[in-house]
Amino acid sequence: MFDEARRDLATVRDWLRFAVSRFHEAGLFFGHGSQEAYDEAAYLILSALHLPPDRLEPFLDARLLPGEIYKVASLLERRVRDRLPAPYLTHEAWLRGFRFYVDERVIVPRSFLAPLILEHFQPWLAMPDAVGRALDLCTGSGCLAVLLAQAFPQAEVDAVDLSAGALDVARRNVTDYGLDEQVELIQSDLFDGIAERSYDLIVSNPPYVDARAMAALPAEYRHEPVLALASGEDGLDATRRILAGAAARLNPGGLLAVEIGHNRAALEAAFPELPFTWPDLEGGEDTVFLIAREDLPPR
Repeated sequence: MFDEARRDLATVRDWLRFAVSRFHEAGLFFGHGSQEAYDEAAYLILSALHLPPDRLEPFLDARLLPGEIYKVASLLERRVRDRLPAPYLTHEAWLRGFRFYVDERVIVPRSFLAPLILEHFQPWLAMPDAVGRALDLCTGSGCLAVLLAQAFPQAEVDAVDLSAGALDVARRNVTDYGLDEQVELIQSDLFDGIAERSYDLIVSNPPYVDARAMAALPAEYRHEPVLALASGEDGLDATRRILAGAAARLNPGGLLAVEIGHNRAALEAAFPELPFTWPDLEGGEDTVFLIAREDLPPR
């Protein structure tokens, strides 16, 4: 069918219609930047043509050159055939208006921590201007570390990940934003390699997918690194370790913020004594908890 399309389709509008039809036909799963077939088709076509990602309408009736048709068709065909998330095809992902390089060494950025960082964790962080050092655990692509550096320009930021490949991706993004002097990349299994450091703010989007959900993941998610997704039978293995070690790494008055997906009930059952705060986040209710250093388990 793609061979016929290369021969017979001429305009952006033609290719958009064709792509939406093929995406529905293939039963693709969305959730890596786009929520439905039309938006993802438009994004991929505009990306292949090096056009602004938010300006489809002026170009709908533009006729494509043979070389452009080849690029568009190849990108769309890979999305259908290989079921790769769109950001792995274009090597870019957007988070709160910030663009990041991504590939299959990292999960696609999609954290509900992003708006909290850019809003300086208000009203829960008493003195955001006093944050001198911040930590991003499980940094992956480095997206949250970059946002921390943007939101807290006075702070030194440590970005930690166990994966050397993920840190290579993070290094590229840190450099792209000119933050090499502010953000330090550290290979470590959570807190193990940074025991001597302390922080005013710790954020983490750790692995949190439980065993049952891992077994049911759509094909698109199976291209993401298992190390960044799976976290034991109940999805809390990494979060337990973070809670156990955070008090020793936070300064007095410090704040811990962790994204845990849909695991609120399991977390509160496991730690009934801890006073978690659950910010009201658009589209992400009960996905992020906050807790002050003074409320964490003793060192």
